[in-house]
Amino acid sequence: MSLITKIKTKVKAITGRITYLKRNIKIHHVWYGNDYGGFYVCPEKINKQSIIYSFGVGEDISFDESLIKEFGCHVFAFDPTPKSIKWIREYKTPEEFVFYPYGIDDTTGIVEFLLPKNDNHVSGSVIHQENVDDNKKVKAPMKCLTDIVQELGHSHIDILKIDIEGSEYKILDSILSAPVQIDQILIEIHERFFSDGKEKTKILLDTLDKRGYKLFGISDGMEELSFIKI
Repeated sequence: MSLITKIKTKVKAITGRITYLKRNIKIHHVWYGNDYGGFYVCPEKINKQSIIYSFGVGEDISFDESLIKEFGCHVFAFDPTPKSIKWIREYKTPEEFVFYPYGIDDTTGIVEFLLPKNDNHVSGSVIHQENVDDNKKVKAPMKCLTDIVQELGHSHIDILKIDIEGSEYKILDSILSAPVQIDQILIEIHERFFSDGKEKTKILLDTLDKRGYKLFGISDGMEELSFIKI
């Protein structure tokens, strides 16, 4: 999220238009990563053996590097965007950082991936929204979380982070139904992409709450949300 968008979102919060975003549990939490790519995490049970899934890394792995530096844990990162794949290949990543050139969806297969209008930007999306160009498309591989955890052999994920440009609403149910225990779910919401974005976010919050995930961290920009399973 750009600085201008963060400011606008914070103004909306102050004026009361997104006051429905409220923490419903108070626990110790720490910000990991830079202002652009970071999230709040509850660090109490994170250690060297922890498994982190990071969906949507773009050209910013400050969140992933912060966790690796602090805990020495492994981060499994995923992004199907051509520009991101190229950047990762050229960047000197920590040995604990493992990258896969595909994205997450509610089903496994090849999808039409829309690239950003501005060639200087990185993040593409399967969602038609103002930042992408309907005429700039690539075919991108996607996998559902069930297939991913079965292929990687994980039955437990300590932290699952998703920054997937609007697809978070579409795939949440498939994430929660996957055969894997997830302790913390970190989501960047993109309700600004949709005319009914507020309702989509309310449904997302309700779905997570009913599955035992409590909102413990909200970024200043009000779009990076952190949930923990109780």
